Amino acid sequence: MKRRTFALAAGALSIAGHALAQDRPPIRVLVGFPPGGSADIVARLLADKMRVALGQPVVVDNKPGAAGRVALGEVKRAPPDGQTLVLAPSGALVVLPWLYKNLGYDAVRDFTPVARAVTFDFAITAGPAAPNGDLKAILGWMKDNPGKANYATPGAGTVPHFTGVLLAQASGIAMTHVAYKGGAPAANDLLGGQIPLMIDTPLETIEQHRAGKLRIVAVTGETRTQSLPEVPTLKEQGIAMAADAFFGLYGPAGMTTDLTARLSRAVAEALKQSDVTERIFSLGLAPAYGNGDELAATQAAHLKRWEAPIKASGFTAE
Repeated sequence: MKRRTFALAAGALSIAGHALAQDRPPIRVLVGFPPGGSADIVARLLADKMRVALGQPVVVDNKPGAAGRVALGEVKRAPPDGQTLVLAPSGALVVLPWLYKNLGYDAVRDFTPVARAVTFDFAITAGPAAPNGDLKAILGWMKDNPGKANYATPGAGTVPHFTGVLLAQASGIAMTHVAYKGGAPAANDLLGGQIPLMIDTPLETIEQHRAGKLRIVAVTGETRTQSLPEVPTLKEQGIAMAADAFFGLYGPAGMTTDLTARLSRAVAEALKQSDVTERIFSLGLAPAYGNGDELAATQAAHLKRWEAPIKASGFTAE
């Protein structure tokens, strides 16, 4: 009888604890871009599984604007209680600091790295305005037709922008950057023949590539990507460069070690789920969990990597 009473009491405590967790205000994961993009999709995949791992509501809150700076600024000002986080693309933390004198945040001191979630390379996609053939053939055509040597990206000051700068340097071709307000309008002009080449995450062109409407002619990583095994790397095509990026989960500066570890473990659990990993791979991204220390180290390496090419380009932002 006592054993049954104890079991019932333990069950009641468990139910009460679960209800209390569910009654807590939801953890907000901010995304600095509109719904539907790769950062938004990844954030929603993580939030759904983190809710289960934490026993607490987790919601995604889109705060688009200023290439992710709006969301980062809000997290910077939030209390370090783990209730306000941001899934940030690496560019906002490793490229923008070299572009802005008054960025509005310190990419290292103002945030607590929680977990690295995914890494990804960029896709170099050719449209109908480019000649047939591989990337080397297209670059040769650009060299012979300098007035057509243009490449589109989702915006000035983005990692794809400076990936194009590196590509121009590595290939010895003067290429003109054309900045769009997002990947979708750039892909539309690529498809419409207004511009021959585009650099962005695979998400923006992978379906058109699979349908034969556009051609992803190179990926920028050290190795081929799982979602595009038929597409060679730049190095395989004789171009001595590589570029990649990542999404990381961050909180405000000052979060405790225990709180950071708890949130990081929830991300790790999310990335173990097959439905999450399969969806991430389908976007042309790769699951790549790392704890807070590993995220900080990845960020530091990328920050150092982009300093020289950005400064050499002479590009600055207001």
